[in-house]
Amino acid sequence: MSAMVQESTPRRRIGSAVSREGEEAFVGRCLSILRDGEVDAELIEVLGGNSAGPVLTGRSDGPHGYWVRTWALRAFLYAWTAAAEPTVVAATDDPHWRVREMAAKVLSARASSRCGAEAALERLRQDGHPRVRAAAGRALGRPG
Repeated sequence: MSAMVQESTPRRRIGSAVSREGEEAFVGRCLSILRDGEVDAELIEVLGGNSAGPVLTGRSDGPHGYWVRTWALRAFLYAWTAAAEPTVVAATDDPHWRVREMAAKVLSARASSRCGAEAALERLRQDGHPRVRAAAGRALGRPG
């Protein structure tokens, strides 16, 4: 991967990937990471930028770890299909707080009322991590 691509923002990297493969295909690849734990090194490099290398070599919790799940969720801020919503709602139960926080942010930006997003966000308002509680509160319009 070129240094120019690695150093760009997530929005640019993801936008470029979506332009190449289409939004539905890109979202599907992200869903494969979240649902199946698939290791897609090319996609992980797009999602993580400069941070992807260490993760792919097993550092920072490795390619099956929370960073990859967090990055896959973050991609939904830039690319979306309604098929992603149940997986994002399910991510509110992830064992790592960063994943739950990002799931709340994505639900805030993208959720409909069909998949239980509001109930998941209400539950996250009681989460053990303050950043997760804050993200859920913002998503529900009740910060604090």
